[in-house]
Amino acid sequence: MDHSLLSIWDLLIIGAYLLLMVLVGVYSVRRIQNTGDYYVAGRSFGPLVLMATVCATIIGGSGLMGRAGVAYSSGFKAILTAVPYLLGMFIFSGLSGRISDIGMQYNLTSIPELFEVRFGKRAKLVLSVLIAFAMMGTVASQVTATATIIKMLGGEIGLSYEMGAFIACVVFMVYTATSGLFGVVYTDVLQFYMLILFVYILIPAVALFRVGGISNFMANLDPALATPYVDGSILGDIVTYLVFTMAGAEMWQRAFAARDRRAAKRGMFLGTAVYGVTIILVYFMGVVARQIIGDDVLAQYGSTDAVVPALAIQILPVGLTGLALAGVLSVIMSTADSYLLVSVQTCVHDIGKTVHPQMKERTEILLSRAFSIVLPLGALVIALYIQNAYNILMFAWSFYAASAGIPAFAALFWKKATHAGILSAMLAGFFVCVGWRLAGEPFGLGSAVPGTIACGVALVSVSLATYKKTPSVFLEVKKQT
Repeated sequence: MDHSLLSIWDLLIIGAYLLLMVLVGVYSVRRIQNTGDYYVAGRSFGPLVLMATVCATIIGGSGLMGRAGVAYSSGFKAILTAVPYLLGMFIFSGLSGRISDIGMQYNLTSIPELFEVRFGKRAKLVLSVLIAFAMMGTVASQVTATATIIKMLGGEIGLSYEMGAFIACVVFMVYTATSGLFGVVYTDVLQFYMLILFVYILIPAVALFRVGGISNFMANLDPALATPYVDGSILGDIVTYLVFTMAGAEMWQRAFAARDRRAAKRGMFLGTAVYGVTIILVYFMGVVARQIIGDDVLAQYGSTDAVVPALAIQILPVGLTGLALAGVLSVIMSTADSYLLVSVQTCVHDIGKTVHPQMKERTEILLSRAFSIVLPLGALVIALYIQNAYNILMFAWSFYAASAGIPAFAALFWKKATHAGILSAMLAGFFVCVGWRLAGEPFGLGSAVPGTIACGVALVSVSLATYKKTPSVFLEVKKQT
């Protein structure tokens, strides 16, 4: 077999998988009776379902393909930037019980709704705009990862990167538009098992066998790929990941969708724990690819995002290659649909219904499905402009983390946080972060660092100056056993 090409059987497996995802979404449409079903699935998810959807969502195309590409080109950076996100998610797991309680007691389905109750409509709208753009950027990173895979099939069926990006958008549109969170989560469960079996177990095991075992792998490992180091750019990524978890709108949505606080905490914790194991496996796949397929992935495929698919094609037999690439697609799709749904909810429910409070529920669901088609087109434009999943993700997450991470934490726990303080914090974090990036990131320091500092300083100073005159409503929750 020519290991640079896919067989027709592999292509049929991948095509069948994509069709199955669409059918699951269409089948789930019958469960949508109201906006609560569409956005938080009737708050019906237990810990095992949450574990699967949390893990599948947080890994993502950028977390798998993008980070494997980072390991391939920069080595230990892939771990240094992944561990802070892991720690942040464990912290969030501890907070998720309170988030679930608040959601049920005050009938909240999103972070902007929480901000409206505590700080008013202007704070809600500012946060909503930040979320919508950040989530669209994240969807774009998944479109890029999918397009990279489809481009690799170009020699077989003549598909370009641009056509691959378009196909990705269409698939994301269909099952997110039809079924909302029910379809998103239950496709996530299927995708989770595909991912674990055919990507995180199959590819590393066969790769290790191919290089002659762990001892040969270690003996041939380039020391530069295993040496820890930290520079300003990595520090910026670390802060971005750590702070982003405090305001990750997709994880708040999962916590709001849990059937109770115990399910929320257990599901979040288990999903995060599984993600922790995958960090080492992604790093391994990235660096072992240097030993198996050489150092010309960028030249051959145009992006280091192609490392994991290229590795699968190189080492796996017919059939298993198709299953492995379907598994890679599964992790991309599980993240894309989650962030797309959050974007839709933000635009229609949090912005649209705030501007037009009399919007009927049926109209809101119809608009949500319409935006599930419109928003991926914006993500498509971003994906065509920046053709690297990791770079797109960090672009989208850095300004959102800098402007919304600390305010989200304050909304949960700080009684003295005020409307003026929250608005000042979000605007200061955003403008300092964007300004720092436009200035070329002086001293090589990632823009999320000064943005987060500015956000925290503005929040504390303005809130302390205004809380006696204009205190906000702090949300108390009844203790549950």
